[in-house]
Amino acid sequence: MPALEMAQETGKLVSWLRREGDTVAKGQPLLDIETDKAVLEVASPADGVLAGIKVPSGTDVPVGQTITWIIAPGEQVPIDAALTRTGRMSAVTHIATNSTKPATDSSRAVATRISPKARRLAAEHSVELANVRGSGPDGEILASDILAIAHKAATVSVTNPLSTVARLVAERTTQSWTTVPHFFVVREVDAGKLRDEHDKLAATVHNSYAVKLTYTDLLVALVARVLANHPRLNSSWTEAGIRENPNVNIAIAMALEDGVVAPVIQKANQIGIPKIALQRHQLVEKANTGKLHPIDLSGGTFTISNLGMLGVDAFSAVIVPPQVAILAVGRVADRVVPVDGHPAIRPTIKLTLSSDHRVVDGAHVAKFLHDLANAIEDPSAWLV
Repeated sequence: MPALEMAQETGKLVSWLRREGDTVAKGQPLLDIETDKAVLEVASPADGVLAGIKVPSGTDVPVGQTITWIIAPGEQVPIDAALTRTGRMSAVTHIATNSTKPATDSSRAVATRISPKARRLAAEHSVELANVRGSGPDGEILASDILAIAHKAATVSVTNPLSTVARLVAERTTQSWTTVPHFFVVREVDAGKLRDEHDKLAATVHNSYAVKLTYTDLLVALVARVLANHPRLNSSWTEAGIRENPNVNIAIAMALEDGVVAPVIQKANQIGIPKIALQRHQLVEKANTGKLHPIDLSGGTFTISNLGMLGVDAFSAVIVPPQVAILAVGRVADRVVPVDGHPAIRPTIKLTLSSDHRVVDGAHVAKFLHDLANAIEDPSAWLV
């Protein structure tokens, strides 16, 4: 089991993409693994034959544990790889009934007395025998013991059990909200020229890479360029102090069925709109198909979360530690605003910046939003 993220202890083997006995080539997709952040595709590290699969799909496996072998044609797999799940159970049973050594937890569970009917019911109701205390003579597990546990389990209804990704999102959001001192600053910005810039560049982007230009693409470029002049907002909080990041890497929050991921566009202040649109499009496709790689999720220094396409006017987002800030973006909408002392209808966009008060204060944030507002109101001057 490979370590695909820092501090990763286990990985869930979601599915095998090749069957035992298949010939595989180095770099060919081999299996899908679910980590704390996403489901990632793992490629074969070598050419050979897939043999001795030890771990079935759906299993959580410690990092470093052998899950299969890739062998040369005609080569034999190591002896322990040949043990099937039945073979493993038979070996444990043999130890439990014949060994003179003290019983281990696993051998004690196998040696437990249980009636045939109780064993059948345990299999039907997916009851783990190691957790059952028998009420029969000498602790024998009876059918009534199994039925009591099954009935108790049936009364607990879990409508939506959390996936690994959803559980980690919940834990990290809670940790951020309870340990990072958030404060929020809102700015409404005229988006007339941003809309014009979008319309002007849409055809260029489509002709270059056959992808659709979005307002998020323009905001990634503008935010990244403004951040280059505000290194405090592009820094990270560490226990040792504030670390200013050398690159401006913009993470884009993307909603999945069971959580949120934030793949990263590296050095976004140094690349043009067409390439940003292409990279964002590719990351969205990877996220939707569970094909994100660790490098796609690494190195973010600032996050943008845009819900404008869903009709949201404004919202506040939770910071992604160790980042210092996250920008929440609402929709571009026509609103009545004062122009030269008179009411007028103008397209505007509402920005809400959530910031870590340990690193930045109101003045830092106000200056950043001032420059970002200027960039949005005159994007062509920033996108040359």
